[in-house]
Amino acid sequence: VPSHDSEMYIFILMKGNQQLNVFSFTMIVVGLVIGMGIFRSAATSAQHAIAPSVYFAAWLMGGFVALCGALTYAEIGSRFPATGGYYKIFSYAYHPSIAFAINCIILISNAASLSVVAIIGSGYIAKLFPGTPWTDVDKALLSAGAIILFYLINLRGLKMSSRAQNILMIIKIGMILVLIAALLFPYDTSSAAAIAESATATIPPTPEMSWIQSLGYSLIAVSFTYGGYQQTINFGSEVKNPARNIPRGIFFGIAIIIVLYLLVNFSYYQIVGFDQMKGEREIAYAVINKVFGPKGAAVFSFFLFFGVLAYVNALLMSNPRVMFAMSDEGSIPKIFSKQNEKNGVLVVSLTVFAATCLIILFFAQTFDAILNFTIFRMIIVTGK
Repeated sequence: VPSHDSEMYIFILMKGNQQLNVFSFTMIVVGLVIGMGIFRSAATSAQHAIAPSVYFAAWLMGGFVALCGALTYAEIGSRFPATGGYYKIFSYAYHPSIAFAINCIILISNAASLSVVAIIGSGYIAKLFPGTPWTDVDKALLSAGAIILFYLINLRGLKMSSRAQNILMIIKIGMILVLIAALLFPYDTSSAAAIAESATATIPPTPEMSWIQSLGYSLIAVSFTYGGYQQTINFGSEVKNPARNIPRGIFFGIAIIIVLYLLVNFSYYQIVGFDQMKGEREIAYAVINKVFGPKGAAVFSFFLFFGVLAYVNALLMSNPRVMFAMSDEGSIPKIFSKQNEKNGVLVVSLTVFAATCLIILFFAQTFDAILNFTIFRMIIVTGK
């Protein structure tokens, strides 16, 4: 048995009862995919759709592609269940140098993505204080506080961080269910004409294009919203009975996401209207404000802040395991595979990744700057 496999086996034995069951792994899958996209990118997708049929076809097609991709990763993960599997698979299939280069870019991009989502969460909290002038520095400080909080939670061990993830995902799914349940409540339609006039005045007209072209453009934002399931294979051997539970967890997670996304988008379409949703950046807030009023929207924003942070926690759980795999093969110093003797936490890797998130956060500070930073690096890795 190779030495790195022996170290992995010792690592698993030491974790013992720290392993994930199907429910916890499914919640991680959902948490990695449902970040902030469903609360922001629906408007972007609608702007490129020439008709509602294009819009909903894009979400159906995006879900089907995500399911196919997730099942592919499930098969890989069940055959090669290793902690930090995203690195291990590239190293095994190609070469450690290729795996090192790709995963370094991915780690930095994921750190930037985490910072973006934390800033979005702080933006929802800012809505609770409409009279307070929130600066970019204020939002960055609040975002940093959230990152540090979940860093401390992850230091307590996989069981604690997975429990936190379960709670956060229940909150996030609860917020999504509220958006869906809004369909069952009466809402004010008297101002629909005024809203339509305003939307017509502020929204640029959709460019002339064919149905297929429109579908392609609309799929860009949809594909971004369905992404993230690839990182599930980083947990590999930390899942109980991985050959059975990794495919089940990924399949259940993606199936839940597809159903939730379609229902939420129908709620957006029905309550806000297809033309009007093109001009709504905070479309989830607009739905709740229209159905439940400003107070209901404020409560929604408060809980959505914690739901969005499920993505922060999921990335803090996932990415240090990639650094463990890289250290395990000698691509980076051995200290990155150092773990706490009691709970198996990858202390150095977790600390370095969290610190990277904070550095990116304070150098960029704004959503657009960090998003451009992230997309640039993802283009290098994926070619998209």
